[in-house]
Amino acid sequence: MARLTVVIGFMGAGKTTLARELADARGVRHVDTDALLVTRFGKTIPEVFAGEGEAAFRAAEEEVVLGVLDGAQGEDAVVSLGGGSVLAPRVQAALAGHTTVLLDVPLDVAWSRAAGRDRPLARDRDAFAALHAERQALYESLAGAHLPQGDTGVIVRADGALRTLADAAEGTRLVWASAASGEYPVFVGRGVLALAGALPGLEGRSFCVTDSAVAEHHLGASLSASLSGLVEIPPGEGHKTLATAERVWHALVAQGVTRADHLIALGGGVVGDLAGFCAATFQRGIPIVQAPTTIVSQVDSAYGGKTGVDLPEAKNYVGAYHQPAAVLADTTTLATLPLEEHAAGYAEVVKTALIAGGPLWETIAAGGAVDDDVILACARTKLAVVAADERDGGRRQVLNLGHTVGHALEVSLGYGTLRHGEAVGLGLLAALRLSGLSDLRGQVETLLADAGLPTRLEGHDVDPEAIVAATRLDKKRTTTARTPFVLVREAGDVVHGQDVADDDVALAVRELVA
Repeated sequence: MARLTVVIGFMGAGKTTLARELADARGVRHVDTDALLVTRFGKTIPEVFAGEGEAAFRAAEEEVVLGVLDGAQGEDAVVSLGGGSVLAPRVQAALAGHTTVLLDVPLDVAWSRAAGRDRPLARDRDAFAALHAERQALYESLAGAHLPQGDTGVIVRADGALRTLADAAEGTRLVWASAASGEYPVFVGRGVLALAGALPGLEGRSFCVTDSAVAEHHLGASLSASLSGLVEIPPGEGHKTLATAERVWHALVAQGVTRADHLIALGGGVVGDLAGFCAATFQRGIPIVQAPTTIVSQVDSAYGGKTGVDLPEAKNYVGAYHQPAAVLADTTTLATLPLEEHAAGYAEVVKTALIAGGPLWETIAAGGAVDDDVILACARTKLAVVAADERDGGRRQVLNLGHTVGHALEVSLGYGTLRHGEAVGLGLLAALRLSGLSDLRGQVETLLADAGLPTRLEGHDVDPEAIVAATRLDKKRTTTARTPFVLVREAGDVVHGQDVADDDVALAVRELVA
């Protein structure tokens, strides 16, 4: 049986249009199941709903869709399904043998496209919104690839990644990331490091930047075979410096790297940030593939293009925006993490869930495990924010929730005294106190403690006034006034640019050392 490319999504997502574009670009047949149903009934779908009823339509729809999915007969076609066709369990099962592409569409966009066009399920705004929310989880559970709302050419530009996905290990998921400066594929799943030598759009040779601890565990035969060179750096935040970056630049020169080549950053946030900065600046910019190996990096730092190094005075103070050419989040790499690193990554998961709200927050608040689904949801949350604001001009600042105090703690106590995630967890507690949300703060404190993260700064000599002073060097500050804070109204409603008095910040910090 051929592996079809099947496009699913809610009303107004553009399934028919984009599926036809992809089929035309590939030179294959496009099959639209709604068009087949119109031919079968000899009338329009609204007329079928009005005459025979929705139940009769769904029964015929299931039969038609199964006939297409099960009867491919070696044909490499692109299929667009009606929005409700995936409600049938037999259709859900049949999709498992194909590459299923979800076109994400926000509620407001879907309504603007569907309302007033005689669609039987798009006549009442409230009912439409409820249906959109009800179906979203099902769509996401079926999708092998997630494409954001975009222009009509997005599915063609993602075609190389879709073909790579079709040949990837079972369970691999793809997210197509989009930002003002470019687009790239994100692959999440077990064993996706093996895709490093087959990524679309990347030519030239691959050179890996990693640290000595990661190299021991993850520089396996499948990855090494695709490499033309290797640069190892010492592990730890203390080595995320200009001096280390200079060592990497010199090593790249010595190994003959050119602008036609690309780097692979294999490691956690330190390696990703530093290698990304080196790629952004070496010969004025070469491509980089982020291959994150920690929870922190797989849920957060590998995406969005922020790169840089630390200064003694402040964290991530020298850097550049440089979007990756691809991200390979191989979740098997997490098995080698020490328990403390697992816990540190959990703080970023909690932060992302607070920003996302909805199902992701519900999962984390209930004590859900950080599995592949959670990692994918975190990645999609961050990528959606970055798509709206690549350069931190507004909305992207919400991703710094917990980081203003967290970074100040890292600088004041000395890099490496606290793991980044440990500092962020404490910063989250401070931010929730400043938000005036005692109950939510208590809930988050319990989640962090249960994960093995510190909720108090025990055993450290901390001067709250020094922490307040360190927050004034936060990169969000654009005037001589106080640094704006990111605060929470409720899970899923996080706001940036909030003015907070120094005395209030000091009180929130004192609570952490009490």
